[in-house]
Amino acid sequence: MVSLEEAIAYKFRNPLLLAEALTHPSLAYETQRPHFDNQRLEFLGDAVIQIVVTEELYRRFPGFSEGRLTKLRSRLVSRTALQVYALEIRLGGYLLMGRGEEANGGRQRSSTLADAFESLIGAIYLDAGMPAARKFFLDRAEAMFQELELTPMEQNPKGELQEILQGLSNVGPRYRIISQDGPDHAKTFVAGVEWQGHLLGQGAGSSKKEAEAIAAADALEGRKWEAVEIEGEAV
Repeated sequence: MVSLEEAIAYKFRNPLLLAEALTHPSLAYETQRPHFDNQRLEFLGDAVIQIVVTEELYRRFPGFSEGRLTKLRSRLVSRTALQVYALEIRLGGYLLMGRGEEANGGRQRSSTLADAFESLIGAIYLDAGMPAARKFFLDRAEAMFQELELTPMEQNPKGELQEILQGLSNVGPRYRIISQDGPDHAKTFVAGVEWQGHLLGQGAGSSKKEAEAIAAADALEGRKWEAVEIEGEAV
């Protein structure tokens, strides 16, 4: 497995900050030795993410009221969103944690991944300042910003579907483009959303993100996950 620095294309000037960001509190608890962990960096990273998202929303949506911007921000900094950012860089595989925590699924736990991502942002902020932290976060969150521009803020079918399915198991939905037709300037994409090996919904749109959002809405309407069996038991 490549190093995390290679995976995220960022080289730390102070490697101790990276080590701190990746250290789960369970390691010190299990070893009964004084050890730093990522909780303080998590606190800092949360604040950095809030200001970065707030500034970006203010810039992208000049006509939106404070209330609407606040609701959009909550989607981008929710635990589900932070977990998605962490999963995209496979952050769980790099965490240092106690054996008990790992045996209990700690590397896949949504709260652990969300906290670790915040810690990583905090570490980058201390290592290279706000411009580096802003660029790193926005590179990860660009797809979600684009989704906000396509999907009315009153609706978030992909986020809603993810929360429902991850409430049933540790596995979230997976999206794939089934087909694309038409000329480059007017393509139509068909996307499918799958879970536990089952196709839950399909949708067509003028972009991949729009097709995925419509597929998620189709899945929410059909509720086919209710007939899926998990580990031998019906949902």
